[in-house]
Order: sequence, then structure tokens, then C-alpha cells
Amino acid sequence: MTQLYLDDLKRGQTFVSGSHALDEEQIKAFARAFDPQIFHLDARAAEGTLFGGLAASGWHTAAITMRLNVESGLPLANGIIGAGGEIIWPNPTRPSDILHVESEVMDVAPSRSRPERGIVTIVSKTLNQRGDVLQILTAKLVVYRRPVA
Repeated sequence: MTQLYLDDLKRGQTFVSGSHALDEEQIKAFARAFDPQIFHLDARAAEGTLFGGLAASGWHTAAITMRLNVESGLPLANGIIGAGGEIIWPNPTRPSDILHVESEVMDVAPSRSRPERGIVTIVSKTLNQRGDVLQILTAKLVVYRRPVA
């Protein structure tokens, strides 16, 4: 995958990641380690909650989104370096969901005080195999210019 620098990015550019198949054990393992709430740990108990069944932690969905973007979604030359953002989870992530990420460049703003870099605003939507949007991440990323030879 070609690595991109600030000057390679344009508003409206899109990127699509590979996919990740999620299962019940992954959801429970993440929950045990990082978000031990009943609707992430116990399928039967989760039926009586807002989620109506076992659901992955939003932070689990965010972690999968990050991995997909790093491995196959956003080919940024110096890595995906966050400088802030907003995240929403419009629908729960479920066991047997197959996730992928579709990202779009919304803004490219070269820095006036640090000419070697800028801020790029990216909207990354994490979807399942049915096209349901599970997460929307609007991220401001630090992206470097191509080094001068």
C-alpha cells in the first residue's frame, strides 16, 4: 500500500479497509479486560437491557476500527496520530458481525507554525456486513509532509 503524506491528501478522498469477523468470545474477552458490564459479558442477561442482546463495547469497536485503519484503511506515512476527535455509536456491534471501515478526507489544513506537518480531518464509518453503521469517528490527525530529499 502506498504511504501518503499531507500533500497527497485531498478533500473527498476515500479509503476502504479490509474486514474483521467478530464473535462472542472476542466480545466477552475484551469486556472482561476493559469494559466488564453485563451487556458485554452475558448474552442471556443482555437480553433485558437497552441492547436487547449481547453487544460489543463501543471501545472494542473503536479498537477494531483502529486496527483496520492501521493495517489496511488509512495509509498515512508516519502513522495515524490523533489530535482529537468525536466518536458516536449509532448501532450496537454484535457477535457474527463482519466489520470494515470506510474513511473520507473532510479537510486538509497545513500548519502555519509547523510547516513540516498539518491537520487532516477524517470521518471513518465502521460498518457491518449488512451496511449498518456501527460507529462514526471524526478524527483530527497529525499528518507530515513528504521529507525533502
